[in-house]
Amino acid sequence: MRTTSRQAAIPGIIGGLGPLAHIAFERRLLAESARRGAASDQDHPIWFLVSATDVPDRTESLAGAAERCTRSLVRYGRLLQEAGADFLVVACNTAHAFHRSVQAHLSIPWIHSIDRTAEAIARDDAGSERVGILATDGTLAARLYQESLGKLGLPAVVPVIGSEVQCRVMDAIYSPRWGVKATGIDVSEEAQDALVAAVSWLKERGATRVIAGCTELSAALASLSPERRLALPWTDPLDIAARVTLDLAFEPRLAGAGLAQHRRPEPDRWPRAARYDE
Repeated sequence: MRTTSRQAAIPGIIGGLGPLAHIAFERRLLAESARRGAASDQDHPIWFLVSATDVPDRTESLAGAAERCTRSLVRYGRLLQEAGADFLVVACNTAHAFHRSVQAHLSIPWIHSIDRTAEAIARDDAGSERVGILATDGTLAARLYQESLGKLGLPAVVPVIGSEVQCRVMDAIYSPRWGVKATGIDVSEEAQDALVAAVSWLKERGATRVIAGCTELSAALASLSPERRLALPWTDPLDIAARVTLDLAFEPRLAGAGLAQHRRPEPDRWPRAARYDE
């Protein structure tokens, strides 16, 4: 169906968490927009983007090994808000551990991509899935996907933090030699092999679907070479976020009702000594 309605709301995107995050998300936004019928520049949505590469690492922040990243996320959320964004999308799964403390200091809503992903799986598969999760230690420790899935009656299958399989997943993300954060737009064969093996491990333990619960993993799984096949179908939270973003951007009813209920007081009503590290 061709996108014909005028844009009703402007998304603001916090990217740079890591370097491929917003690029991977923007590619999915454009693909979904084209799928809906966009055929010219003017058919695609307007959005604002900040590549916030100086936000402290989210997993290290949760573990107390880095500065807590709430302050930085609030700073960039307010920057996009002041630029005219009507809602916020953060292209990082682990950052959602700070959703509540950041949202309290914004007057536009941060769309909770993890909740929306769980809802999409429950809706599409009628609650029949056992969902494997590939994610950072921080996302697993914060139980972000486990809790969102559990609310909908979907059991999660996850590696144990510190186990061999989870260490390989973390290496696929963070290795300074072959991890996705280090290799730019190319995904190394080592990272691909580690993720294919991790998905097989999840299948052996009863998973029927896997979530790429990290933007680096979204980029890696989307770029698997033809000879590497996953043992399970996978869900990309960036695809879900792209669909939700376009729904809100182009549907006045959703933009009006769906966003208004999340709005916060205007800045002049915030406490002067507002804390960012709650």
